[in-house]
Amino acid sequence: MPKMSIKNARLVLNGATMGTRWALTLHPEPGFDPAPLRAACQAEVDRIDAQMSTWKPDSDLMRFNAAPLGEWRDLPPELMEVLVEALVIGRESGGAFEIAMGDAVRAWGFGPVPADEAAIRAAMAKPRRPSFEVLELDPARGRARKHAEMSLDLCGIAKGYGVDRLIAAARAAGITCALAAIDGELRAIGKPPKDRDGNDRGWAVALERPDFGHRAIHAMFELTDLAIATSGDYRHWVRVGDRHLAHTMDPARGAPLIGGPASATVLAESCIRADALASACMVLGESRGRALAARLGAELICLTAADRRTPVPGAV
Repeated sequence: MPKMSIKNARLVLNGATMGTRWALTLHPEPGFDPAPLRAACQAEVDRIDAQMSTWKPDSDLMRFNAAPLGEWRDLPPELMEVLVEALVIGRESGGAFEIAMGDAVRAWGFGPVPADEAAIRAAMAKPRRPSFEVLELDPARGRARKHAEMSLDLCGIAKGYGVDRLIAAARAAGITCALAAIDGELRAIGKPPKDRDGNDRGWAVALERPDFGHRAIHAMFELTDLAIATSGDYRHWVRVGDRHLAHTMDPARGAPLIGGPASATVLAESCIRADALASACMVLGESRGRALAARLGAELICLTAADRRTPVPGAV
């Protein structure tokens, strides 16, 4: 990759991760060599994927899922950090954010295998206790153990953590102004250079309209030292029979959420928190979600079916 030669030129580094792509946008000084930073970013997201993927049977998460009850297992620090935050949001949300839904995620066809009727019935009939009650973490010793059968799935938090790690890699390289993104999770540090008119603005980020089949802008934000994450029913979904089912799981039903907002967008200091809160607020709805976000120093924006321009495919 060639070195930059134009002062404050816009540079976008990107690569593959978690079934999608990561991106880091920055405006480096002339002579900046982007290759080491790109390699560092890729190493960060590769590490997260290797630890937390449910698509890789040998990931640290899947090995922990297979571990016997009551047996302490050593976990890498990144996975431990995500589990600690997941249990905090699970407890604060009254169980609306729940990471022990891996069986339901797979049963309904959001994992590496197609939807399965028998597995769906089992997931919906399974008695569940919140993971914050039955997953014991020992961060000081880097270990964890389960006190009930559970299948952990970190799809509602891992990408947000990945964005935070991209920002950490940028800062380690001396970058003070950047925008990191994985899917609908983004985090900004600093501000980009002033525009041609001399305006000093934050990083421009679009809030999507919750439409099916095409992408359109509902609103724009300017972010400075802030993260944003969106969870919705319009991007990741499956068709089971003639029904459209979004990927957000309702822990109370062991099944895809019905009747939630079209999307929940959260602004927070870290992207791991914004990501987890966006998932929780889809389940809680706007009123309770707004109270939860405010209690944790974040802000919630909900869009509803009234904000769509396209019909829901095969709506329930």
